[in-house]
Amino acid sequence: QVTLRAGAELDAHRVNQYTLILRAACAGEDEVQERLFVRVTAGQVLHCDTAFASAEGDVVQVLADVAPRTPLYAVLPQPLGGLTFPSLSFLQFRLQNHNTPLTLTRRGLVLAPDNGFDPSKDTQTFRLEIEVMDHHGHNCSRAVRVQVLPSRRPRVTFPEPHRAVTVTEGIGPQEVVTQVHAGGDNVRYAIFAPVAPTLFTIDEVTGEIRSTRRLEGICAHLLIRAYNALHPGDHATATVNVTVQGTDHQAPRCVPAIFVSQVPETRSPGSTLVTLRCTGSSGTDGGLHYALEGPPSSRSHLCMEGPQLKVNSTLDYDSEAMAAQGFQFTATIVVTVGGQPRQSTRVPVLVTVTPVNEFRPACPSSATFTVPETAAFGSVVGRVAGTDRDYPLDSLEYSLEGESGPAQPFSIDRRTGEIRVVGRLDSQQQKSYRLVVRLTDTHNDLDLRKRQSRLCDVSVRLQAVPDQLPVCIPEVQELRITAGSPGSRQPVTRLVCHGGPDSAVLTYSIVGGNEDGRFRLEGNTVVYLPNDRAEPQPFVLLVEVWGGSGGRRRSSVVALVVHVTPRSTPVPPSTSSQRTTLQKEPLVVVQTEAVWQPPAWFVAVLTISGVLLLATLGCTARSLLCR
Repeated sequence: QVTLRAGAELDAHRVNQYTLILRAACAGEDEVQERLFVRVTAGQVLHCDTAFASAEGDVVQVLADVAPRTPLYAVLPQPLGGLTFPSLSFLQFRLQNHNTPLTLTRRGLVLAPDNGFDPSKDTQTFRLEIEVMDHHGHNCSRAVRVQVLPSRRPRVTFPEPHRAVTVTEGIGPQEVVTQVHAGGDNVRYAIFAPVAPTLFTIDEVTGEIRSTRRLEGICAHLLIRAYNALHPGDHATATVNVTVQGTDHQAPRCVPAIFVSQVPETRSPGSTLVTLRCTGSSGTDGGLHYALEGPPSSRSHLCMEGPQLKVNSTLDYDSEAMAAQGFQFTATIVVTVGGQPRQSTRVPVLVTVTPVNEFRPACPSSATFTVPETAAFGSVVGRVAGTDRDYPLDSLEYSLEGESGPAQPFSIDRRTGEIRVVGRLDSQQQKSYRLVVRLTDTHNDLDLRKRQSRLCDVSVRLQAVPDQLPVCIPEVQELRITAGSPGSRQPVTRLVCHGGPDSAVLTYSIVGGNEDGRFRLEGNTVVYLPNDRAEPQPFVLLVEVWGGSGGRRRSSVVALVVHVTPRSTPVPPSTSSQRTTLQKEPLVVVQTEAVWQPPAWFVAVLTISGVLLLATLGCTARSLLCR
């Protein structure tokens, strides 16, 4: 057994480990030597902070209106508490001086007096001598001063010290007659007088005065006291006179008896729509109660404040919820007079919300369009999508500033905002156009003079189309013909040409090789006009083919070499006959056949589908035969 030597002091900060060498031997055996390591760790020692151990001690300032037994100071294991110690279970707290109303708990908390501080005095100072001791006998003992400052809380007061209340007879037990209110902190209420008879009670927290039984024609004078629950000496008194009048036995009469009105959507919440003028059988409006009945949407937008019907929330015409209501609110004002039985009058209400043109139209975020210069008349360039937040949403009319013409070859649809081509476009003359579109709202206000508009800039860029010459197949032809009889018309060939996408019609003209006028064009067909010339003669013709119009004319030239052979003349009979066979020009016929060659996967799918279809039909037929 290894023990600590008496009087030894361990300090883990100086030496935190000791190595002991132990030797042991038994009779007749060799000696054995082993080492024992003893590690020293920091222990729980009580340390006093500078502030707690100083001569002045800690100073705590509190207000005089703190609640009784409120913790004012804590000796905690943290710097602000004054001590540093890992566990409070090993500490003992003791108050050395007992001439103080303050209390020190076993957990080291300094509490306010059981009855609180006196708020009427000036600054008060209490000195505490606190001793803290741990289980090793280490202690800290210093003073703590508690300074009690004058209270800054407001005094309990009644803003209305005198009140007169008139109610109608027939009010049952526990019905609210009136309510009083006093300013201050922790306010409670009590009926100070009269003590008897007990006709009324008061809620000590809310100040509501209620009847204890059914009231009949009486006049009561109540003295109400309000006080601070934490400081009962702070109190105020108010008088309430309650008068119970007789009830009417006829329903009240109201003007108007029915209310129908149109209200603009900009009517602000809280504004009055109508004030009812209602009277009972006594000819006065006293004792009347007004309530609004109807759908939840009507009661959320309209409310009653006494005899006044008011706007409760924003009447937004530009919302889907308002459109679902049909822009109308229906309700009923119920006017009730006290008594048994209660008499009431119902006033129907119909309020129609009218639109107000609040917002200007808004231009689209991007208004740039591109159109090819070869666009045909009436082609759509783009659509200007303006917006308007007034209901109905985006109800706009579109118009272009300036008239359509060469400088502005566009028009806009009045309702849809589509821009169309209505003139000739040429990117060589003008590459882009700046259009000014006017957006004008419609159907957004009852007054048509309050329409609003906005000008929007729209850019239209012309996309140049490359020139495409007419193409003729073939471009050079060599032909042989036999001249017919003079004065006849003999077709030679038909030119096959096609132009670009903007050239629907091509024009043909012989521009060379037809000096004597033996050939002419009929559309795209070359015609030969025979004469009585007997010798063969070749002709080289140049035919110009062009498309387009004006300054954008594009043309190609086709060369035709025509060999004209005179027609044969009768020869007198002779002894020798010779047969001449004319060599004919071979005729080449080109025929194009359309052939569809599906891919391999399509053939495989089609084959499998056919097999499955045949199998299904076979199974169906077998099932029918079995039945």
